[in-house]
Amino acid sequence: MPIKEVITTQRVPVKIWTDDVDERSKEQLANIASLPFIHHHVAAMPDVHLGIGATIGSVIATHKAIIPAAVGVDIGCGMVACRLSLTGNDLDEKALKKVFDQISRDVPVGRAQHKDRDVLVHAAMPFEARLDAMTEKHPQLLKAFGKFSKWMNQMGTLGGGNHFIEVCLDEANQVWVMLHSGSRGIGNALASYFIELARQDMERWMIHLPDKNLAYFPEGSEHFADYVAAVTWAQEYAMQNRESMVDLVLAALCRHLPEFDVTSEVVNCHHNYVAIEHHYGANVWVTRKGAIRARDGDLGIIPGSMGAQSFIVRGKGNAESFTSCSHGAGRRMSRTAAEQQFTAADLEKQTEGVICRKDAGVVDEIPGAYKDIETVMANQADLVDVLHRLKQVICVKG
Repeated sequence: MPIKEVITTQRVPVKIWTDDVDERSKEQLANIASLPFIHHHVAAMPDVHLGIGATIGSVIATHKAIIPAAVGVDIGCGMVACRLSLTGNDLDEKALKKVFDQISRDVPVGRAQHKDRDVLVHAAMPFEARLDAMTEKHPQLLKAFGKFSKWMNQMGTLGGGNHFIEVCLDEANQVWVMLHSGSRGIGNALASYFIELARQDMERWMIHLPDKNLAYFPEGSEHFADYVAAVTWAQEYAMQNRESMVDLVLAALCRHLPEFDVTSEVVNCHHNYVAIEHHYGANVWVTRKGAIRARDGDLGIIPGSMGAQSFIVRGKGNAESFTSCSHGAGRRMSRTAAEQQFTAADLEKQTEGVICRKDAGVVDEIPGAYKDIETVMANQADLVDVLHRLKQVICVKG
């Protein structure tokens, strides 16, 4: 499908891959497009919806500047999935319930973290020296970390909100493991610290912005290089966090399912991050806030919701999207609105056939709170090809 709408009222255009976008999100996109360092245009994916400062589902290319709040507080949040040699014939409801309980025991979720005796030191140690260097230069970070000072204990943990672990079946009845998480509390603390520094810089330099959450670091400024070091650290930590959780989940499956192997199809991709890339004749910083990279041949993961299908995709390298695609279905209502409109009974109905929590505590994640994933996928047929359709049989929520 082609681009559905182009906003041309600002310095550069905004190109939108959906007609399901509210006016407040359009205002946010226009605010971004008004900034003097935006490169060529702003791209809005078909799951676009309102964010803080920068719109979720937006792809922002910038000349010699980065907006920390556009990268967001869950730096490096993303998805990982791997296909197993098991099929649906190897699963039965009794075993699946045991697997659900085992994952729930072995992978800390929400605010929980690993106990000291269970810390995945082998995974976390490579990050220690670089973090020490950051805190030596920015001792205020130690206060910012607060309760997240035991960051090693959070390696291999899920977090809360819309983070999840799923066991799925694809169109060929093959079993997949898929999960969604990021850089946990330590990434949030790093992001929050530098977002505030950027705001202070804007005030000191008397730079007027359409939204204070669009505060930025120009290249060469006092904090730019330090932010790049911090965001790179958090993105690598997030990638390792997902890999560590996959190891824990596979170990949980081994305890209750027949012997299996992991196939060569393993995908691990960020959807909240920044990277230097070449687009429209220039090397620029590309911030994907709720979008994944979809260069020609890139593999990616686009999840639906607790009761909807998810997709393994291959990128088509569409230049107009800055070689990007959506990161999921995208919310169509806020968490508060979902809790007001839906009940636990609605959740049970909409997640029929899935072993998952069905209580009031996760009603805000009900499938009805999200856009229709089939429509989202149809709107980005020019961005990706679908390789596999996955439907969850187990969903462990954060």
